[in-house]
Amino acid sequence: MGKLVFMFPGQGSQYVGMGKEFYDSIPVCREVYDLAGDAAGLNVAKLCFEENEEIHITEYTQIAMLATEAAIFAALKEKGIQPDVTAGLSLGEYGALIASGVMSMRDAFAVIRKRGIYMQNAVPTGGAMSAVLGLEAAAIEQICEETDGMVSIANYNCPGQIVITGEQAAVDAAGTALKEAGAKRIVPLKVSGPFHSKMLSHAGEQLGEALQDVAIAETFIPYVANVTADYVTDASDVKPLLERQVASSVRWQQTIERLIADGADTFVEIGPGKTLSGFMRKIDRSVTVYNIDKMEDFEKYVNR
Repeated sequence: MGKLVFMFPGQGSQYVGMGKEFYDSIPVCREVYDLAGDAAGLNVAKLCFEENEEIHITEYTQIAMLATEAAIFAALKEKGIQPDVTAGLSLGEYGALIASGVMSMRDAFAVIRKRGIYMQNAVPTGGAMSAVLGLEAAAIEQICEETDGMVSIANYNCPGQIVITGEQAAVDAAGTALKEAGAKRIVPLKVSGPFHSKMLSHAGEQLGEALQDVAIAETFIPYVANVTADYVTDASDVKPLLERQVASSVRWQQTIERLIADGADTFVEIGPGKTLSGFMRKIDRSVTVYNIDKMEDFEKYVNR
């Protein structure tokens, strides 16, 4: 018997208007956006649906993305569709926490609002991220270690696509060395900080403090953590892993490979864009992948 995985994307796939069809047509989705706004102290619906620049700024992107992911999940749950296991990329891990029942929606929204602010404030300038295309992970790891300054791997996305992060000069120097080592392309990313680098350690510590009073369910649907690419089944492991995640590599390719090895054969990407679905095609084409971004996608999946 195969397993159903709900997976949730991270920053980068947000857009103005995301989730509006769900908000307009499904009452439970409207309730989720209203709850997100109340928990975060923001008009989250306005942030998601009306033309603005804030949606692309980390401290706002994170709550907007999570609200949209949670709203679509709520619509699926209302139809009686539940996953066997969940996973999410970076901020998407909080979508996985909600879907697994680890954390209440209200708590997740309040925490992700703080996480976005802490990450935005940790390194307002002086950091960079670049995507490295067409080079093996081992070679990238070695060059990052040999490069002067702070540079490391932020994301193991899929075969042939790894993201490096750190100080601008170190990321640039590593990029040059990686090109000489055979990388097909080095693509600087338009981001507001060097996410998942040690430069954000303080933000992780702040998040750890914010998590102290958050209730974690004792029993929940297992999810796979970014930091370890392994299952989390013990409530006591949740908070330390979330704190570490801010300044650690996101092991997404390893996460998916682990799930497939354990019998997962159907993956549903819940939220804006098709980023994770694209990664899936490069990781393993043999599994079934659905993407739910718009109402059309939702109806197609529910009525399949």
